[in-house]
Amino acid sequence: MIIAGLQKLSLIDYPGHICCIVFTQGCNFNCPFCHNPEQIKPMKEADVDESFITVESFFDFLESRKGKLEAVCITGGEPTLHRDLPDFIHRISTMGFKIKLDSNGYNPDKLKNLLDSGCVDYVAMDIKSTPEHYPRLMGRTIDIERIKRSVEIIRNSGIDYEFRTTCVPGLHEYEDFESIADWIGPSRAYYLQEFRPDITNDPTITDITVNHELDLTRIRDSLQGRFQILQIRT
Repeated sequence: MIIAGLQKLSLIDYPGHICCIVFTQGCNFNCPFCHNPEQIKPMKEADVDESFITVESFFDFLESRKGKLEAVCITGGEPTLHRDLPDFIHRISTMGFKIKLDSNGYNPDKLKNLLDSGCVDYVAMDIKSTPEHYPRLMGRTIDIERIKRSVEIIRNSGIDYEFRTTCVPGLHEYEDFESIADWIGPSRAYYLQEFRPDITNDPTITDITVNHELDLTRIRDSLQGRFQILQIRT
């Protein structure tokens, strides 16, 4: 595991639980609106310097937070790129912490194995756009069937989960969210996340968004009844 960062306390990332957040290095997507752009580039162990957190120092931290933290949120980057993620998750679980896993859904086989292991308590999957618009947002060819398979794996997993979309004016249109709801609904939870222009992978994205707007309340209201939980995250 290459751990790029650690947020020692969060009251919002795992609904209903006090957690810390582990940021893994490397992603197989290159979303222009990503708000963790420093975690996109894959790295080898030989490239890791003192700015990164070792696995053992993370577990030392976790040991010191027993009775104070309830859970660990593993995000990225894309955590499923790491071969030793299953062992990492199992070790956290044996310490008595709940685990929330964030994923873009592009590794469905690994995702299924993790969910079947019984060690993951909550999974959050990013839905970038409608299936047909994924390549445009990613800037490259995407095997959308892998994304679709992950959606079904999560929906049928029997564990708590959420889908979420970062709503980017100019890249998303109102009708896109109807199509997304048709695709992933009915589901347990869907969150509409407000786009943050202050930190992005592609600084020129503000040129696209500046003359566009998306009313998230309007989108939420139009999708009522399609999800058990439907909320806006700012």
